[in-house]
Amino acid sequence: MAADKMVCVQDYENYARKHLSKNVWDYFSSGADDELTVRENQVAFQRLRLRPRFLRDVSVRDLTTTILGEKVAMPIGISPSGLHGLAWQDGCLYMMKAAASMNVCMTLPTFATSTPKELVDIAPSALKWFQLYVTPERDFMKRLIQHVERLGYKAVVITIDVPVTGNRRTMSRHGFHVPPHITVSNFGEELKRKYRFPADATDPALSWRDIAWFQSVTSMPIVLKGVMTSEDAELAVQHGVQAVWVSNHGGRQLDSVPATIEVLPEIVRAVRGRVEVYMDGGIRQGTDVMKALALGARAVFVGRAPLWGLAHSGEQGVRHVLKILKDELSLAMALSGCREIKDINRSLLQHERELPKL
Repeated sequence: MAADKMVCVQDYENYARKHLSKNVWDYFSSGADDELTVRENQVAFQRLRLRPRFLRDVSVRDLTTTILGEKVAMPIGISPSGLHGLAWQDGCLYMMKAAASMNVCMTLPTFATSTPKELVDIAPSALKWFQLYVTPERDFMKRLIQHVERLGYKAVVITIDVPVTGNRRTMSRHGFHVPPHITVSNFGEELKRKYRFPADATDPALSWRDIAWFQSVTSMPIVLKGVMTSEDAELAVQHGVQAVWVSNHGGRQLDSVPATIEVLPEIVRAVRGRVEVYMDGGIRQGTDVMKALALGARAVFVGRAPLWGLAHSGEQGVRHVLKILKDELSLAMALSGCREIKDINRSLLQHERELPKL
């Protein structure tokens, strides 16, 4: 189906479900156990209703914002989904090119199918962050972090919610495997032989004490990804990180945790403006973005949505998915009386349980 026939993110998801192999679809779409959290991540947005304001002159709207001091075209970035090459040959590079063309942040995953330098070579001035799965190999971690810092990456995003891999029943049931032509570029052959890659490549001993070690080996801002409670948000601030990223790993780790949009207000209250707060999980349309911003997120990140675009038409598909989300956010702002991102606030939202009962 041509891109001009795709009018929303759901269209791209439907295409990906139909055209990707069962092995690849399971990897990208499935979650842990009963996949309750996968479903809740999207459904929870539907329980939030918008309260539009009018007569506010929305003839010109500005979607630009900053994240960690870097200006971006909109408060939407690309999450660090791994193994892009399963969806499109050299998919990681095309994801980067699309992000650069839309002037949004690309977060390169540890389990990427392209190297950090390859992304720099094709988009030298684009905003790039690096996501880190922490392995027990600290020397390797140090070399990798300092390598991406020398290349010009602007932040390291440490994923904290994978001390061990979640129970992904769908993938196990259908025998997911990484095809032999897919290479994880950031891991050498020695590490691949040492660990049952990628299932046990993370460090279950990771703790708050390790944050100081990361701070000692890099001057990049540190973002903690996977924060789901006010207690951990407060600890993150106390340990001197620059941002927290509210995430339940797309429902792929611990099932039955709340949707991220429902946890977001608790995290925002806990940090009290001392660090920036980002969010991912279940975002499929511009009104979802608006709701997250209204609850205090500085920006949102999308993972599966650009993957569906990538599976459809590579760079063009990713760019179109990002454009859809941008256009939908701009429209939602116009129809809610918001000219700038800073105009989006809690007064625009009402939970369905607060609606008057007739």
